[in-house]
Amino acid sequence: MILFGALVLSTIAFVPLDDRPVTAALPVQLGRIAGVRVDEPPPALLGNYLQAGDADAIVDWIGERAARSETGAFVVSSDMLAYGGLIASRVPGIGYAGADFRLRALDRVRERRPNDWISTFGTVMRLAPTGIPAGTPFFAAFPLWQLLQQYANLPDPLPQQDQAYAARLQTAIGPAALGQYLATRDRNLGVDRLLLQMTARGTIDRLVLGQDDAGPVGLHVREVAQLRQIVANDPALQARVSIEPGADELGMALVANALAGIAHWRPHVSVAYSTPEGALVQDPLEFAPVSDAVDGLIGICGGVRDDARPDVALFVRVPRTSPAQDDAFAAAMTADADAGIPVALADISFLQSYASQAAFAQRILASGLAARLDAYASWNTNANTVGTALAEAIAAGAGRRRKTYDALAHRTFTFVRFVDDYAYHDDVRPELNAWLDAQGIGDHTLLAPDVADRAAARDRALLWREALEILPQLDPGYHLAAIQIGLPWDRTFETSVQAAIAPDLASAR
Repeated sequence: MILFGALVLSTIAFVPLDDRPVTAALPVQLGRIAGVRVDEPPPALLGNYLQAGDADAIVDWIGERAARSETGAFVVSSDMLAYGGLIASRVPGIGYAGADFRLRALDRVRERRPNDWISTFGTVMRLAPTGIPAGTPFFAAFPLWQLLQQYANLPDPLPQQDQAYAARLQTAIGPAALGQYLATRDRNLGVDRLLLQMTARGTIDRLVLGQDDAGPVGLHVREVAQLRQIVANDPALQARVSIEPGADELGMALVANALAGIAHWRPHVSVAYSTPEGALVQDPLEFAPVSDAVDGLIGICGGVRDDARPDVALFVRVPRTSPAQDDAFAAAMTADADAGIPVALADISFLQSYASQAAFAQRILASGLAARLDAYASWNTNANTVGTALAEAIAAGAGRRRKTYDALAHRTFTFVRFVDDYAYHDDVRPELNAWLDAQGIGDHTLLAPDVADRAAARDRALLWREALEILPQLDPGYHLAAIQIGLPWDRTFETSVQAAIAPDLASAR
């Protein structure tokens, strides 16, 4: 990490991966916790789901921020800058030359702001194109995206026993679509190499390339190996580049790094797993075990692993944690909280059982332990969950050290994570999917407008009720002043929750 010298009151200019709450809203909220402004492009420039962001306008926005004296750090999604966002990065359209031209905006920022911290996060393209229903006017609608996913998940190089199956898939996909898909992978690999070159020549101070959803086998393995070899061959890159599993959490992690740097703080983070073999757990959507993601994200957030003298204690609850292990796990978190060590909980037990995750969330809410946590997350992948929890705890620690900490912003962030990660994914989302299935709507990846409106209304009614139950357990003495709930991408995969909580009048007195 870098300590930002005199940039005590600097603003972070942030370009998100896309407009989803986890990628666009949460990094800004981290800044509020720490008392540092995180400035991002207007929502209209970020696109929405299948509509790409306005990358050319974002180039202009970055230039405007470089002209402002209060800007001291840049955290930029290369996927948004080059293509218009994560979904746009998976489709043909923008060529390598166009992506290169847009990324050169960072060279101009470096020329104008030689002392600012410029960090960039990109992705190694995932194996599946974006999953969308048949008939959608977008690249590789069903069943094509599924066939491409099956093809890309084959071992590379292809074993003899898989060659007939691969040939059948190639025929079903067709040469035009397969050629477009492979050309898109090649373009993205070229852009990732370009980002390494920009880091080597000093344009980018810190680069993270996250492997978007992909397991240990497939076309991406060779690409990751090529990128890692470039880093291994250049000692100057090794301390400045990370190639890790994950994507959606990377903006939060680098914003946390910037916040820690502004506070002149290198966080020391201990790690405890809920089972003895917990470090070996592997998410099927990641190419390495959870310990790789944990250790990598500690560094991306600007920290260092230190199990002896931690500033933050990260607890990782893994699948198949027994009741006795849960007891010991909760007791260890309580002991650290009693000792004054900020505790961050990343619950990844959803990889095996949403019921187990829900039961543990209910347990810590009822016992009061949840109210003592500095961070909570439990969504989507190992890396997404760990990165979110770490970033929240580091943002709070940075704010406390700068004496700009906003406790209400912190309470609100944690409350929304319980509502979203626990209540939505464990209770409301299954109910929504079952409700849609009962109407004969089996594909929930892109709902028709009228269906999306009805699903969003049902989501609001169900999740609002759950939020009202969670808040008094998490924050006794606080009430829900306002809440907005929706389905930001007209699908059930995620929800949006914007909430305002406030102390009760009796508590305020």
